[in-house]
Amino acid sequence: IILPLEWFPLNKPSAGDYFHMAYNVITPFLLLKLIERSPKTLPRSMVYVSIIVFVMGASIHLVGDSVNHRLIFSGYQHHLSVRENPIIKNLKPETLIDSFELLYYYDEYLGHSMWYIPFFLILFIYFTGCFTPVEEESRMPLAALLLMGPSSLYYWYLVTEGQIFILYIFTFFAMMALVMHQKRKGLVLDSNGLFLFYSFIITLVLIAVWVIWLWNDKILRKKYPGVIYIPEPWAFYTLHMNNLH
Repeated sequence: IILPLEWFPLNKPSAGDYFHMAYNVITPFLLLKLIERSPKTLPRSMVYVSIIVFVMGASIHLVGDSVNHRLIFSGYQHHLSVRENPIIKNLKPETLIDSFELLYYYDEYLGHSMWYIPFFLILFIYFTGCFTPVEEESRMPLAALLLMGPSSLYYWYLVTEGQIFILYIFTFFAMMALVMHQKRKGLVLDSNGLFLFYSFIITLVLIAVWVIWLWNDKILRKKYPGVIYIPEPWAFYTLHMNNLH
């Protein structure tokens, strides 16, 4: 959207797609290195299966997102459902609409589930090893404090755009329960554990601010009618900022 369309034609991968491809290679490698540093880990076969499922889900999401974001240039509106979009309504034959709904399912449901469940599982397993009996090790360096903002903002985007609040909040509750359980044993979080735990707390605050800000948006309310109302940033973009591109 920011770069000139002539650089990345609609029938070719965009700049964002290339970054996403790099993410699909770099992140699994980093997760493997992360889990190797944890004193508590899953069986090796389960770790490998989790990483494989993660890559599959992220790859499915890459293809779905690439197509969906390209549709914006044709007038697709993310704040509407697939069948309510004006450009989809006019498709002939009507069975093509089913194909776009299948694409949306792979992108928003199957891809997200296969991507985020292993991701948060590995983060939690790593978190279980971030405890120490030494109080001095429970202090974060300045670099960690500076990185906490971008880290929290990243998790906020994952939760809101990925629509995975339930997965996130259950992971957060499990982390809180583990912290209280380990405290009874005289163990405290080390600097790595504090960084992850505080990032999740700030993420929850950002989500609350986001929801309160858009609480009375009737159009987004219609798109997200469930008990848990957390609009996607892309839906907000196509509804209120579409004129930027």
